[in-house]
Amino acid sequence: MHRHVVAAIGAALLFYSARTAAQPSNASSASEWRRGAVCYEIFVRSFYDSDGDGVGDLNGLIQKLDYINDGSPNTQRDLGARCIWLMPVVESPSYHGYDATNYYRVERDYGSNDDFKRLVTEAHRRGIRVLVDMVLNHASSDHPFFKDALLNPSSPYRDWFRWSATNPNVKGPWGQEVWHRSPKREEYYYGVFWSGMPDLNYSNPAVREEAKKIARFWLEEMGADGFRLDAIPYLIEENGRLSHTPGTHALLRDYAAHVRQVAPGAFTIGEVWDSTGAMLPYYPDQLDAHFAFAISDAIFEAVKTGSMKNLFPSVLRLQRELPAERWSPFLRNHDQTRTLTELGGDIARAKLAVTLLLTFPGLPFIYYGEEIGMTGNKPDERLRTPMHWSRGQAAGFTRGAAWEPLHSDSLTANVEAQDADTSSLLSLHRRLIHLRASHSALGSGELVPLAASSDAVAAYLRRERGRAVLVMINLGAAQLSGVTVSSDARALPAGRYTARNLLGGATAAGVQVRSDGRIRAYLPVSSLEPMRSYVFELTAGR
Repeated sequence: MHRHVVAAIGAALLFYSARTAAQPSNASSASEWRRGAVCYEIFVRSFYDSDGDGVGDLNGLIQKLDYINDGSPNTQRDLGARCIWLMPVVESPSYHGYDATNYYRVERDYGSNDDFKRLVTEAHRRGIRVLVDMVLNHASSDHPFFKDALLNPSSPYRDWFRWSATNPNVKGPWGQEVWHRSPKREEYYYGVFWSGMPDLNYSNPAVREEAKKIARFWLEEMGADGFRLDAIPYLIEENGRLSHTPGTHALLRDYAAHVRQVAPGAFTIGEVWDSTGAMLPYYPDQLDAHFAFAISDAIFEAVKTGSMKNLFPSVLRLQRELPAERWSPFLRNHDQTRTLTELGGDIARAKLAVTLLLTFPGLPFIYYGEEIGMTGNKPDERLRTPMHWSRGQAAGFTRGAAWEPLHSDSLTANVEAQDADTSSLLSLHRRLIHLRASHSALGSGELVPLAASSDAVAAYLRRERGRAVLVMINLGAAQLSGVTVSSDARALPAGRYTARNLLGGATAAGVQVRSDGRIRAYLPVSSLEPMRSYVFELTAGR
């Protein structure tokens, strides 16, 4: 049983040592911070309100930085995240900020440019890098440049956007209207997402230069450490194609080179909400990394079905194609149903999902509130509700009335309720993030899938430079006895290994690795509890 699985795994692993994905010349030193790191996505409007107006702000975020990372390697009461991604913080007429009216000024609801600089200083003091959401694809229909172009056909900004005298009647990538009638004259303008977000025309060199100028401003003047780039497949339309065009790749290649020239240590990560095959052409010399949507899908399928059958292919493909610091797995982001809602409120399955995420390779991202099991479903505002800090009024988010009503679970799904509970979802996040940082095998090691004698068990090694960690996860709802794991050749150097439980609880039997590096029918523990994860450090020579 599972012999064919072992063979397939062995074939896949042969690719790992021969990875040849090119990187920028400065990648080795610039990416060192990413080894074992975890990043944390924050919606400033919903994180913490410092002045009681019901809207989160930068000063509030500064007050909560110790929750994210207190800067001390000797404490584990913080999450331990090494970078934060801030959803848009520039001036915008919308609550979400994805339609900018001024790329050079912080949204007034959030504070001032000086507040942002102070945030960067305080974050850096704690070892946290600050990434800002950069929306290059479009601006706001309220942006002064678009308003001038709309009113005046001879405007110098007319060619910053795309126009048509008649409606081309072209549908967008998901069947939406993309040509919108002008309110001023009989003509149409292009906006792939919405009439309030006219696309910028990157065929115009002036637009390209402005994008570079904005990047320089945030890197040099504001002190940001890099960018998350929104919706990058739609930057340039050409030859009837609306996404993934050669022009888009050329633009990103030029933009990324500019960022590296301005700030060699900056980090850029892009949103390519598509398959892995559609994402891979955005390497090797464009942005530093991209989000791995396929891994999110695979994790949710595994924890929902209780089967590991489709868990590993997406991870192994990225592992053999790219260095681990150049792709980012995640569970959910600000556009998606929150994890606990997706899993029907099942905390045990949510724990399985985050354990998979944080014991997989890559540079993982966690959406704020996921670590305490916040819930939320569409519309988008309900995915982005205020953070739950305590059991008090407005869950400790504000002294006033929150900008968006909280969900009803705020009395239980909050930091205060879970902070000292060692069995809580929050405690598990903290433990796994700190383990990832302190164990190089977990933080940056190769993933080696193992064949378990039950399809309900996900089993794999993480190995690096003589260190190894074994992960076994019972995805099913039943206790399992006698589950063994086996590997292909060269899984580990030959010898006897002891096993130490890194999550506490059951001790594990040691394992003898054969002369060819194989693990054969290894029984770490006699029984696996239902929906339970086990993480064992394997140490040779004892």
